[in-house]
Amino acid sequence: MARASAGARLHFGFCNLSLSHERLYGALGLGLAEPRVVVDAEPAESVTVDDETRTTDTAVHDDAREYARTATDLLGVDGAGVILRETLPRHAGLGSGTQLAAATLAAVATAHGKEPRVRERAPALGRGGRSGVGVATFGAGGFVLDAGHPTARFTTDRPADGEWTVPPVAARHAVPDDWRFLLVRPDADPGRNGDAEDDAMRTAVERAEPGLADRIGGIVTRRVLPAIATGNAERFGAAVAEIGRLNGAWYADEQGGVYRPPVGDVVASLSESAAVFGAGQSSWGPTVYGVTDAANASAAGEAGERALDEAGVGGTVSVVEAAEGGARVTGDGDGRE
Repeated sequence: MARASAGARLHFGFCNLSLSHERLYGALGLGLAEPRVVVDAEPAESVTVDDETRTTDTAVHDDAREYARTATDLLGVDGAGVILRETLPRHAGLGSGTQLAAATLAAVATAHGKEPRVRERAPALGRGGRSGVGVATFGAGGFVLDAGHPTARFTTDRPADGEWTVPPVAARHAVPDDWRFLLVRPDADPGRNGDAEDDAMRTAVERAEPGLADRIGGIVTRRVLPAIATGNAERFGAAVAEIGRLNGAWYADEQGGVYRPPVGDVVASLSESAAVFGAGQSSWGPTVYGVTDAANASAAGEAGERALDEAGVGGTVSVVEAAEGGARVTGDGDGRE
C-alpha cells in the first residue's frame, strides 16, 4: 500500500492577463498544511476507487477514478485499487483538482514502485495549464511565483490535455513558522471550473487592461518578494491583498464585481480587523483567506466568524499553518516528484 498526502493551496492571483505583455499569467500562491487530500493505492488488475471520506459529492469520486485511469495509462500498469481517505472541498479555491490529481498519480506510481514525475505528467491529467502553483506546492510547498507562459502561445481554444508544460517556478520562499492563514469558506456555490472557467479566462484575457499588469509587477518585486524574504507578515498580507483587488478588476464582468458575491462583504469585514493583515479571494472562491500570525490567530478566527455573521451567510472558519514542505508520499518504491 502506498499513500500520498498533500495540503491545499492558496492562489493570490496572476501577474498579467494582458496580451500586450511578453508573458501571460504568472501565478502567486502558497501551500497550506491543511485541509489535506490523502489517497491510498495498491496494485490491482483494474482501476477501482473507494471513498472512505463519507463525502456526498460523487463528483470527487468520479474525478479520482478518471485521474487513476490516466495514471495507470501513463505508468503502463494494469490497474490500481485507490482509496480516498481525505479530500478537499471541490472548486472552493483551495486547489482541489490539482492536489487530488497529483496525489492519485503519486500514490498509484509509488504502489507500483515507479517514479510519479508529477510536474512532467500533470498536463496529461489536465492540470497546471495556466497556474503552476498547485503543482509546485505539491512538490515542495512554500510561497511560489511561477513564470507563466509566453504570450505568443495563447490560443482562444483550450489546448488538449498534455499539450502544455507546467509553468516553471520563478521564485520560491519558505513561509515563516509563525505565520498563519485564516480560511473563511462561506456557504456559496462552487467557483468557476471546467468550460465555464475557460470561457471566463478567455474573456478576461481578451479584455485585460495592460496597465494593471504593470502595477502588479511593481507590487510583486517591491512588496511581496521583500516581505516574504524578510518575514514581514503585515507587509506581505497587505501586498497580496492589493494584488487580489487588482486581479478582481480583470474579472469584474465575469464574477459580478472585484470579488464574487458574497466574498466582497467577507473581505470588507476582515479588512477592518487589526488581527488580519490582508484578505482576499483565493482563485475563483468562495474561500476567503486572511494573512495573520500566531499571536493574532485567535482574534483572526473571531474576525472570520464575525465576517460571516455580518455578510448574513453560514460557513466554516479555520486558522492554519503553511506547509513545511511538499506532499508526503510513502510506500514501496517511495516515489517522489
